[in-house]
Amino acid sequence: MTTTSIPRPEHRRHVKAAGTDPHARGIARGEQLRDGIPATIDAYDRLFALGSISPAQVREDAERALDAIGRFRPGTRAEIEGIAHGSGTEPWRIGALNARTEILARSATVPPGECTTIVRRITGDRGSAPRTFGVQTWDWHVELSARWHTSEVRGGRHDFVGITEDGILGKIGVNSAGLALHFNILGHVRDGIGGIPVHVLAAIVLEEAGSVAEAVEIVRGAPLASSGSFALFDETDAVLLDLSPVGVFSVQPEHDTLVRTNHFLTPAPAADEKTWLYQPDSGERHDFVRARLTRAEPPATLDELTGHLVTGDGEPPVTCLPDPDKPLGQRWASLATVALEPATRTARILDGTPADIGTRDWRVLDAG
Repeated sequence: MTTTSIPRPEHRRHVKAAGTDPHARGIARGEQLRDGIPATIDAYDRLFALGSISPAQVREDAERALDAIGRFRPGTRAEIEGIAHGSGTEPWRIGALNARTEILARSATVPPGECTTIVRRITGDRGSAPRTFGVQTWDWHVELSARWHTSEVRGGRHDFVGITEDGILGKIGVNSAGLALHFNILGHVRDGIGGIPVHVLAAIVLEEAGSVAEAVEIVRGAPLASSGSFALFDETDAVLLDLSPVGVFSVQPEHDTLVRTNHFLTPAPAADEKTWLYQPDSGERHDFVRARLTRAEPPATLDELTGHLVTGDGEPPVTCLPDPDKPLGQRWASLATVALEPATRTARILDGTPADIGTRDWRVLDAG
């Protein structure tokens, strides 16, 4: 399988921001993304319009999201406003990017992306310590294939590295304390604006949490009005969270493995899931990966784990290629493959699908 149909920049941008002042960090980010953020805004404006979300509604939602962020973490709002300042953009515009998941929840015509995540926790034996590692595809609209970057953020409680989209604070990564976070989108009928956007919450967790327990505490303390999934793991522990407007629910590893696609795995939020957006695709991918893991020897390395995300013709699209015949809003692609290892504080990012492993180079980032 090849990914020639996915356009990719010749050199993927790496954005560094350091400093103890969040606003200054934001300015540094914005300055480096000054030429990329307008194109990102334009792409999302088209997706919002396709979902019949008016510009006035987008602005209102963005401003409500900024207010919610400011009440929960004033420094985080200051960092978003810094991105706006550094990029020469109105703050509500950067707020809309950070709340793009919540705003798009209003749409019935622009379904969310389809990502697949696997996390392994290997119990130590004969005196060896437990080990954890994880990998995921990040699948999103192919029109945004040039609008993401690798990132390195330093100066908060913990430094962190990973990937995110232009103008958005965070997504997938690992921090200097050895706390890793994989991210999938879920959908609940009550999803909307009024809480902390899930992408912003991911950045807060990576900056502030030194362990799985601390991360779970932060998430449970956050006002949520939308859905998502965080796979959280440190050097010894791992948990999968269903985030939703009706609460946060945890899933423990099954046979030391966590598998996540795009549906709830706990009954309370699943009762009002947007199944028409995610199924049967999410369930088929989830069952396929679980069955593949059951048949094989338990993966003992990141490379072995990543191989379980490679799929081809006739198999559920864990490796996701865009259909060029489909319209805007329905052309999904695996824009990146991300592998995280808490013990080494490293994120390995492949600017490609899992099927590209061996033909494209990993970029290795160290959170230190």
